[in-house]
Amino acid sequence: MIERYTRKIMDDVWTLENKYQKWLEVELAIMQAHEEMGTIPAGITQSVRKKAKFDVKRIEEIEEITRHDIVAFNENVREYLTPQEGSFLHYGVTSSDIVDTANALLLKRSCEIIIDDIKQLLETLKKRAFEFKDTPMIGRSHGIHAEPITFGFVIALWYEEMKRNLQRMEQARQTVSYGKISGSMGTFANVDLGLEERACEILGLKPDPISNQIIQRDRYAQYMTTLAIIAATIEKIALQIRHYQRTEVQEAEEYFHGGQKGSSSMPHKRNPVLSENLDGLARLVRSNALCALENVALWHERDISHSSNERIILPDSSIAIDFMLNRLNNILSNLVVYKEKMFENLNLTRGVIYSQRVMLKLIEKGLDKETAYKITQSLAFESWNNKVDYKLLLAKNEIIGKYLSEQELTECFDYTYFLRNIDKIFNRVFDK
Repeated sequence: MIERYTRKIMDDVWTLENKYQKWLEVELAIMQAHEEMGTIPAGITQSVRKKAKFDVKRIEEIEEITRHDIVAFNENVREYLTPQEGSFLHYGVTSSDIVDTANALLLKRSCEIIIDDIKQLLETLKKRAFEFKDTPMIGRSHGIHAEPITFGFVIALWYEEMKRNLQRMEQARQTVSYGKISGSMGTFANVDLGLEERACEILGLKPDPISNQIIQRDRYAQYMTTLAIIAATIEKIALQIRHYQRTEVQEAEEYFHGGQKGSSSMPHKRNPVLSENLDGLARLVRSNALCALENVALWHERDISHSSNERIILPDSSIAIDFMLNRLNNILSNLVVYKEKMFENLNLTRGVIYSQRVMLKLIEKGLDKETAYKITQSLAFESWNNKVDYKLLLAKNEIIGKYLSEQELTECFDYTYFLRNIDKIFNRVFDK
């Protein structure tokens, strides 16, 4: 229900009706700025604001003839106005003044929704990080057991990365919140610079310091690549959850609802389908970002090659990221964690994960590193290959016996040693 509701909010931003509504708001802001500057008759804006409206079907009918959406939109709006009022609609401006400034409103609103999504996810990540701060588990390098960590440590790392995504999104919001009312080539030939400043002020935007016929697409590219980075973080977390849910690992899994079915043919299946969905959507958002980057380079003062794909990639990626963030929040809020299995897996390799500490202890006691490494490695391989306890093999080795007492060797196999700085790490992450 949460996912559907939040996605509906973002969906509403990118409806055709809302796009036309933003076009109308931009046209009215321009008209108001004109009137305040005395370049059109007084009272026109108030009159037009009361009567101006549009009909989506009628716009489509007109566009069948004009083959131009802005022209069709303005012709439809003029049908509700007097000839004089209609004459000052779209006065001295070009289509991209309307489209790009309206896009700024749409993108700014999308940023605000996504920022709220990230803040909600951060709260969940923080809560679960502290819940499992002291839950020991095995850390993996290359997918291979390495050394002990905690599950809270893993989530804290996700939290810190998502904090950076929040900063990126806030920067992207600033970058896209620029309007452009500078005319056909951006030279203000038929409008005053002050008009652009005033119209943007009315709309809650900033005037672009310089534009040609369009807002430059590096602004959109920053927005889209920011979404791609957020998608990559989501993908990273979802992929990790999928690994934890593997039968051979079984350390955590997505909540399985009553009545849910994992397979049409195998009743026993519980699959990480939500996380798999997220990883698939991340590919879509990433590919759309590439398209946005390719839109930066246009012919001269502009061409129209960007326009067609932006009608797809801007709404699709915005809606996708909103959905993905809320789905991930739902997954993490309800994630089932098996602490006992985590601890069981910590001991799965019969102690070879403590090889580094044994080696360092030998060096500390005076054995040269090359010899210490060779002995601990060979015995670790023997332990793994022959399924023999690593500590037992170490205790039988004559060289190790010369340097380490039984107590000192036992201390090397204490997993809490590796977790002694977790509190300090949490302070660095969360106390800010």
